[in-house]
Amino acid sequence: MTALTAERARLIVGRFADAPVAILGDVMLDQFVVGRVHRISPEAPVPVLEHDHDEFRAGGAANVAHNVHALGGEVALIGVVGRDRSAERLAEELTRHGLSADGLVEDAARPTTRKMRIVAQRNQQVARVDYEADGEVEPGIEEALADRVVRLASRARVVVVSDYLKGTITPGLMAKVVAIARARGIPLLVDPKIPHIAYYAGSSLITPNHVEAETATHSRIRSNQDAAAAARVFRERASCDAVLITRGEHGMCLLGKGDALHLPTVAREVADVTGAGDTVIGALALALAAGATLPEAAQIANHAAGVVVAKFGPATLSRDELLATFD
Repeated sequence: MTALTAERARLIVGRFADAPVAILGDVMLDQFVVGRVHRISPEAPVPVLEHDHDEFRAGGAANVAHNVHALGGEVALIGVVGRDRSAERLAEELTRHGLSADGLVEDAARPTTRKMRIVAQRNQQVARVDYEADGEVEPGIEEALADRVVRLASRARVVVVSDYLKGTITPGLMAKVVAIARARGIPLLVDPKIPHIAYYAGSSLITPNHVEAETATHSRIRSNQDAAAAARVFRERASCDAVLITRGEHGMCLLGKGDALHLPTVAREVADVTGAGDTVIGALALALAAGATLPEAAQIANHAAGVVVAKFGPATLSRDELLATFD
């Protein structure tokens, strides 16, 4: 594999503004309850957090959209929210970052997925509380989502499915998205959850992490050779065209049409891996939409992940931050 030069990276990144991406998936609201811990509760052996402030961020598929937008791309976000204050806060976060909430379908029968993290000094998580209903959406909501995909993905050069196993991605909806992408001749990328692996047949590229790849292939990944073998098995079982396994500190393994390519990590510091997968698939989609080859897009995604893991929580990066990693 030829390493991506700074000049070629600048050319691809320079096209990001003309590379529309559509994202379908489980949108979430990430809440951080931030404070300090100085003592243990006398009622139970748990820390007592002295509350300082709350932070809210767009999470899940909404974080993928935020990443694409932060890199200068045009994005259409499609997902499901409840009829509640969390949906309002999520819409506020999207608007604050220049993103539209028009693609969000309201389902009054379920809450907006919210992950509340209790965070102490030095960004240490004390606990997490999840508010969610993870059953698959009803047929009427599924049809509304499909209509949004048809309408909002009409200009997209790449479609992303961000599956967090919260009910948005159903077999019927996934089949419709595959058909839409094929009819338009554009790539369909999936950030998967293994219980849904059969849903993704016909996808262009799936991006399991290390643990997901091991689970799906009933194997252990301890070397580049192991990763390549797992990628081949995963590709067969998922009936997709290509696989990108993200391996944390060991980088990435890309299996396309030829031999597997192994990309060493470029991260210099790891503070928090939360949301790193969102950055990977967002940068990957945007690079492909901008005309990059798959190996080039994987290298750009690898560099993007190296930046965001040095930040706290679901994070994004700018084009300048990305390009600086190629200098």
